[in-house]
Amino acid sequence: MKENIHQINRRDFLRKSLVVGAAAAAFPMAGRGAEEPVKTNGPAKTNEMVMTNEPAKTAGLAKTRHANDIIELGPGKLKVSRMAIGTGTYGAGGSSNQLRALGVDGVADLWWSGFDKGVFLLDTADTYGTHGAIKVLLKKVPREKVVIMTKTEAESAAEMKADLDRYKLEMGVDHIDIVLLHSIFDSNWEQTYKAQMDVLSEAKSKKTVGMVGLSCHEVGVVEAAIKSAWVDVVMARINAFGIRMDDRTSVMLPLLAKVKAAGKGLVGIKTLGEGELVGNLNDALKFALGTSPVDCFSIGCESKDQFQDNFDRIAKLAVPV
Repeated sequence: MKENIHQINRRDFLRKSLVVGAAAAAFPMAGRGAEEPVKTNGPAKTNEMVMTNEPAKTAGLAKTRHANDIIELGPGKLKVSRMAIGTGTYGAGGSSNQLRALGVDGVADLWWSGFDKGVFLLDTADTYGTHGAIKVLLKKVPREKVVIMTKTEAESAAEMKADLDRYKLEMGVDHIDIVLLHSIFDSNWEQTYKAQMDVLSEAKSKKTVGMVGLSCHEVGVVEAAIKSAWVDVVMARINAFGIRMDDRTSVMLPLLAKVKAAGKGLVGIKTLGEGELVGNLNDALKFALGTSPVDCFSIGCESKDQFQDNFDRIAKLAVPV
């Protein structure tokens, strides 16, 4: 029986744990931390699983969800693919598993494999070090055919302005579709990050940034985002098993439903629990496609084979619309 590509890579990861540890030492956590913090917030239970059991529909008659479905995201109704290829697995200090293993050209090639299948939402961040891969990709893909989503850890208005200028230079673009405040733990973020938010609002008015929001890492952050008129997009940690999330799945589901009801775009991360759900891939993907309220979700694929496996699995699950 053919081994699952995710299981192979998981064992490789475990065998290389000492190497990853050394890499983490070489790329220490910067600023307020990276997308993958060491600490997991909230009383998340690693054995929790929340699913719904929908009756099967007759094959060939029901419309089903796919990784390359086109979704309208947020108040701007930005068209994105249902799935994004994330590039920040264990990402910190300008590096990530993807960048360490594949290099800039390899990450661009990974995104190209997704683009070739209709997956055109590019998930990057300053802390991942993958902005340069966008410039490489755009040598053969028209800028208007992809959606770029990045994140910033700027700690002041001056840093925010400098970040935006640098990001555009690194990517070779004059417009970034989505910019998020990265890894926000502070429930009072509207006060703490007001200067950075003002800079992003100005960039929106000048049309150098499309939509803005934040990557949430605490329940109070999500609650504040629901009420905030500034937020266009919320990125939240959600999966069927409560792995590496802000709280239990049963707590996050109604909270994220409120995000959607407030008209925010909702992007799910930790879809596969940062690789911990490789033994439950079908359940994890079915949850992301059906039970979860997210508009779209990011999966940190580390190879073209992993991407293809996820893409094919999603098609075969036939989760109804």
